[in-house]
Amino acid sequence: MNPTTPHPRPGTLAHSFAARLRPTPRGARLARLLAVRELGRAGIAPATPLSCAVASITAELAANAVAHGRVPGRDFTFGLRLSAGLVRIEVSDARPDRFPPATAGLLRPPAPESAGGRGLLVVDALADRWGCTVADARVKTVWAEVRRLPPRVRS
Repeated sequence: MNPTTPHPRPGTLAHSFAARLRPTPRGARLARLLAVRELGRAGIAPATPLSCAVASITAELAANAVAHGRVPGRDFTFGLRLSAGLVRIEVSDARPDRFPPATAGLLRPPAPESAGGRGLLVVDALADRWGCTVADARVKTVWAEVRRLPPRVRS
């Protein structure tokens, strides 16, 4: 995790999308489906390594917003921004007092018999950078960035 530079790096913004979703398992699933749809609209086919990574990261961040960031009557926000070399996923919830455990700098795997607690390990493995920012006293955003690799040149 790298908590510095919480905003996208300079570059041409090719596509952006944001949605407010209910803090339910269905809302988390919808965030993942919307991520894949929006990548497709930006020309990134489903089932590619980039699309799968973004879908998995979105699923984990949205599930965490539902499980740990839920406040009755408040939705969570999912955002996706694509620039020339980067995809940025942002999930904002209404619990700025609940930071991910890795904000101290270390992710610890859960006990082997534990049924949960692996989501941020997945995010850490798939994202090039990720972190958490607090905009104000009511909103926390957990973000992740995945580099877009240039297409391979075939000889």
